[in-house]
Amino acid sequence: MEANETRSVFGKLLLEHRRAAGWTQGRLAEASGISVRALRELERGRARAAQRRSAEVLADALGLTGGDREFFLTVAKQGRRRNPALAAQVAATCALPAPTADLSGRESELEQLSAKVAEGGGVVAIVGQAGVGKTALAVTAADLWRAEFPDGSYAVDLRGMDAEPLSARAALDRLLRALDVAPGQVPASEAERSALLRMLLEGRKVLLLLDNAADEAQIRPLLVAGQGSLTLITCRRTLAGLEGARWLGLEPLSDDGATGLLAKIIGAGRVRAEPAAARELVELCGYLPLAVRIAGNRLATRPQWSLAQLADRLRDEGTRLRALAAGDLQLRSAFDLSYRAVSAEARRLFRRLATVPGADFGLELAIVVSGAAPADVRDQLDELVDASLLQITAEPERHQFHDLIRLFAEERFEAEEDPAARDIVLAHLLGKAAEAARLFYPKASETGRFGSRDEGGRWLEVEGENWVAAHRLGARLGRHKEVRDLAIALHWYSDGRSAQRPWWEIFSLGAAAARELGDAGAEAKLLNFVGWAASICLGDDKGAVAEHRRALDIAVRIGDHVEQTWAAIYLGQVLRLTGQGDEAFEFAKRGYDLAHELPFWDGQTTARNMYGRALLNAGRHTEALAVHRAVLSDAERLAGDTYPDFHRLLKALTLRAIGDVLGDLAEWREAASRYRTSRWLAWEGGFGGLEVISAIREGRAWREAGAFEEARECLALAVELSPGPPFAASREQALAELALLPE
Repeated sequence: MEANETRSVFGKLLLEHRRAAGWTQGRLAEASGISVRALRELERGRARAAQRRSAEVLADALGLTGGDREFFLTVAKQGRRRNPALAAQVAATCALPAPTADLSGRESELEQLSAKVAEGGGVVAIVGQAGVGKTALAVTAADLWRAEFPDGSYAVDLRGMDAEPLSARAALDRLLRALDVAPGQVPASEAERSALLRMLLEGRKVLLLLDNAADEAQIRPLLVAGQGSLTLITCRRTLAGLEGARWLGLEPLSDDGATGLLAKIIGAGRVRAEPAAARELVELCGYLPLAVRIAGNRLATRPQWSLAQLADRLRDEGTRLRALAAGDLQLRSAFDLSYRAVSAEARRLFRRLATVPGADFGLELAIVVSGAAPADVRDQLDELVDASLLQITAEPERHQFHDLIRLFAEERFEAEEDPAARDIVLAHLLGKAAEAARLFYPKASETGRFGSRDEGGRWLEVEGENWVAAHRLGARLGRHKEVRDLAIALHWYSDGRSAQRPWWEIFSLGAAAARELGDAGAEAKLLNFVGWAASICLGDDKGAVAEHRRALDIAVRIGDHVEQTWAAIYLGQVLRLTGQGDEAFEFAKRGYDLAHELPFWDGQTTARNMYGRALLNAGRHTEALAVHRAVLSDAERLAGDTYPDFHRLLKALTLRAIGDVLGDLAEWREAASRYRTSRWLAWEGGFGGLEVISAIREGRAWREAGAFEEARECLALAVELSPGPPFAASREQALAELALLPE
């Protein structure tokens, strides 16, 4: 065949049947009475198809029967059709929709799609949740690329979210008729229709948009376009089982993209007039294009409304979905279609996951809320992810809701579930967090539902947002005992982790719960914890003094010597920081004298180190060093009475205190050495806040010793370890120290 020849569909079919029969053109000519030359013209495509009688003769000669014969004759008739006007009219039923005029914020996604198409066409699936803008992006992309597919661009709405989605058989009928196949010549079966479509499109460069697909089964018979063509699919499901496809997962818009879309709908002037309200509005819309479009349309049809007015209406989570409606654009309806499309078991899990108080969750909490077997819950989670009702987080096997879908899940919970089901996950989180936290008591044994202390620590870290949120919710619901118990349990775990959780709030809620219970001893204990958090976490030393004095007053009133000792220890620290040195020394000495009532690891070490600090402030360096070194010696002697990380924590704090004394004596290299060991111990134990402080002090010591490179290394590390708001003060301190180093 010559290089510039294109074989017709009928010619290809004729050639396939002749070769399958093992015949030469001469033998077929002899059997059919059609000349070899005519057969050659048909097979090479120089003739589009045989006339009706010739096609029937060829079918008889080749022995074609049943569906093969019907298909052969249909293709022959298709090749003879010459009615461009009728073909254009029918093709309009599968024409590409008009692109969205105000598409905004999808430049990056268009580039990604273009890159996938440049790789060689094929099948590209755009997947994502309801309202994320899949169709708008696909239609815009198809319109941009129309010229690259000279043999036609076609679109079919598969109505995947309808109660009865368009069947693959019906979609094939539409496409075949758009390609000028007469209604009476469309094959009966799905397989024959798919084969005919494949024949008609072979060798052609076409773009096929399959919009709003239901699932893989609906799509597979339609994936018939050949090399050089593109099939673009949009679907709420992930279509993970689709062979040979490439995927683009569509996420909500960026802040700027969503604000830009709002500006296109209501006018840039209104957005410029209320920039803060505009940004709040798109945030309340979850940066979801459909929600932003609904909000924009409401504003566009109500020019008298300010953006702040609509934002005020959307702040109420209970009515937000109801407010996100404009005409036939209904966000709740869009979510409901996805919800109704999954199994009853998946819907139940979806509803109950709304009771998880934090931002994300893993398999454990999904099992807790559902009560189903782990294997079943895994399947249901996968089903919800495939339906874009849940999102997978960056953490392995963790899931989360989009903000607006969470509100929808909560609505479904309220409508379809027993409110008592909320207690299940709350009780689980409060109880398990307290059990994990108690593993960090100085003499705790590794028993209970956790296999080890490390396992308990990992759970507290991974589920941190959930148990903190459960603690807040428990306080609001009056679960005072559980709130008090968890706050008390967290005391030793919080040591060395000052930047990891909102400790002031946690301990304050615990103290309030103890007060509601009339438990003065627990209230005094927790007020001491509140004071610690005020000073260490918030930098509010005056507030800390007030809390410790309240704790001391209660402890004295009820005769609680342990909490009197702790209040004295803490006051010795924070009064010094507020400039009340004399009183600070008195309390530090009082705590030191009373410390014999406390176990070595459970308070005595802290009391002795605090007194050492008071001696340093009084200029009594030798005595201070003696106190700290004695603590260090006893810690080594009694190391077997506690667990390794607590031993590391105590050593790190004591070595840092020794470094402070040596620094005050201008023995900078010795001080730096102690700080370095303290820093390494903090790193080994995972005590981030302590590691940062030790790194800063080590850097300062090296600078004072003239070892500038060592100083730069330590201070740069401190900056690196202080990325977020909880470490803002430490970061500023480290940067200030770096600025003092010579260039």
